[in-house]
Order: sequence, then structure tokens, then C-alpha cells
Amino acid sequence: MKMKKYTADTMVEAMKKVRSDFGEDAVILSSSVIKTKGFMGFFQKKSVEVVAGFDEPIIPKKESLFFEKQQSPPVFTEQKTDPEMKKEMAEMKKMLQEMKQTSAYEKFPTNLSKFLSMLESQNLSQELLFKIGDEISTKMKAEVKDFTIKEQVELAKTILKNEFSNQPFGGISFERKFINVLGPTGVGKTTTIAKIAARALLEHKKKVGFITTDTYRIAAIEQLRTYANLLQAPVEIAYNNADFKDAINKMKDLDLVFIDTAGRNYKETKYVDDVKKLIDFTLDMESYLVLSVTSKEEDMKTIVERFKSFPIEKFIFTKVDETSSVGPIFNLMKQFDKGIAYYTDGQEVPEDITEAELDTLLNLLMAGVDHA
Repeated sequence: MKMKKYTADTMVEAMKKVRSDFGEDAVILSSSVIKTKGFMGFFQKKSVEVVAGFDEPIIPKKESLFFEKQQSPPVFTEQKTDPEMKKEMAEMKKMLQEMKQTSAYEKFPTNLSKFLSMLESQNLSQELLFKIGDEISTKMKAEVKDFTIKEQVELAKTILKNEFSNQPFGGISFERKFINVLGPTGVGKTTTIAKIAARALLEHKKKVGFITTDTYRIAAIEQLRTYANLLQAPVEIAYNNADFKDAINKMKDLDLVFIDTAGRNYKETKYVDDVKKLIDFTLDMESYLVLSVTSKEEDMKTIVERFKSFPIEKFIFTKVDETSSVGPIFNLMKQFDKGIAYYTDGQEVPEDITEAELDTLLNLLMAGVDHA
């Protein structure tokens, strides 16, 4: 192992020197804060001293070609608890994280790598990011030119537009009588249903009604009753399948019937099975799955997996106004091959809901990208 000692004013500067000499595979053997004397022995100054090492690559013998050397990540040893040292270590870790993000796209031209890093902050999947990178890079080579960030934004929109061109977008069809809205607790299903129903009543002059199967929360029933009263629409409560059939019969003269399912923890299979037993999915029905973009992406994926056996038409995403990253919307569309019906961006009924269009969603995705 080659070893070398570095002295610098800050840990960040020391790490830059280490990286310059040894690259990404350097191992930090020790680090400490030292004091150096200034003019005539006075005016002591704090500096950072780092000892770094680097394992030179070993050329394997013929008989060992089938074995790969496992490289260990850099090890950092903080010898002192000096507050300034801790601050420098935090800055260094942040710098290494930024370097790691950049290195993921190092095969692309610098300005394209920068653009992909911007898109990554929107939590767009690596699969889609590399698709964008590969296609823009190919176009750069073909035209023998760099593209500005603004040009890359437009190219990325075109790439994603082609990627999702076969997905369905837009709200309810008005071709089926029953609109079934599914989803976990806390995503805003009841308010979303009220927004869609109000639009159907006010803009399309449809006679609407509501059935709620959310008998676990009194507040949810009262909330739906409030909306139903404002719309002068009937509402029925279904505690079991017999109640559900009875409610369907009572609403036979209506144009649209909105079904508000119980908000439960659908990570548990039992609650998913309960929905299947209660609701008759053989009816003339459209089913939508509501997800909140403020949820963790992995949690959203788990919910979608739980509802895979249901005839889900499209997703509805809520709370778009409460997040700065909409990449997961595209990730879930890609993974589960589903389109988007609506997205909501506030609590006002019926204002804060928008029928999804691909162009609008792409504009939301690119809104956080620096177009300079």
C-alpha cells in the first residue's frame, strides 16, 4: 500500500488532494486537527492532517482469473472530537455524496451529466434517467454539438412522451355507472371523490350518488355526508355485501354512483380480501387507485402490488402541491403499466383537481430543472 500525509486548512481541501493523487479508491487511515505555529512562534493556526493510502492493483495469476477482488469502501477514522473537525467531516461526507451522484453519469458529457443530476433530484428512476441520457448523448454525437439545459429539457420531454404515449390519461369515461375509488388511509380518497362528483354534476349535468363502505371511521362517513348534502345527492352506507346490493338497487335511476372504500392499511392482505368480499366488481364499474405523492415510493409500490388482482383502470395521485418531486408518478406508471386519471393539488372542492395529461405532467417534472 502506498501512503501519504496531507496537511490542509480544511478537510474538504485535504480530500481534494487525496482524490487528486489516489482517485476514488483511496482509504483514509487517520485524520486529526493539528496546530501549527505562525510568526515567531505565535498566532497558532488549526489545520487538518490526513494520512491516506492506496492499494495498487495486483495482476492476477492465470489460476486466479475466476476470482474477483472485493473492494472495501473508504474507511474514515476520526481521531478527535473537535467541533470544527466534526463540521469538516460533515462537509467531506456531503462532498463525497455529490461526487457519487455525479460519477453515476460520468460516461455522459459534463453538461448532460449535470442535467441528469437535476432530474435525479425529482426521484426519477435510474432506468428512465439512463434512457434519457443514452438518447440525448446519441443525438449529441450525431449532430456533433452540445445541447443547452433548455434544449435537453425539451429532448427529455420528447423521450418520455414516446415512452408513455400508449398509456391512458384523463378522467372518468362517463360510459360506466359505478366509479370505485380504492386506496390506503390518509391519501384523501373522500375529498377526491367529492371533487370528481362535483365536476360531473356541475359541468356534465349528471345525477350522482354515493356509497361508502368506510364504516370504520365515523368522521369519514360524516365527511361524505357533508359533500353529498352540498351536491344534493343521496348517500348510502354498506356494512356488508347485502347492504351494498341494496344500495345499488336504490340508486338505479342515477347516472353515476361513486363508491368510497374504507381507508385501511392495505399492506395487510386481510383488508384487501375484505374489499373483494364487500364490493361486486362484476358491475358496470371503473376502478381507480388513489396514491399520495408524499408517501415513500416503496410504500406506494407495495400498495399497488396488493391491488394487482383488482381491475384498476388508472392511478389518481393526490397532494402534488405538498411535494417537490414528482418522479415517482412516472416510475409507477412505468413499473405497473398504468395511466393517470387525475392529480390533486389542494383541498378545495371541486377546484383543486386536474384531469391528467402527459404534457402537463412532464411540465411538472421539469419545473424544478434550471433552464439556464
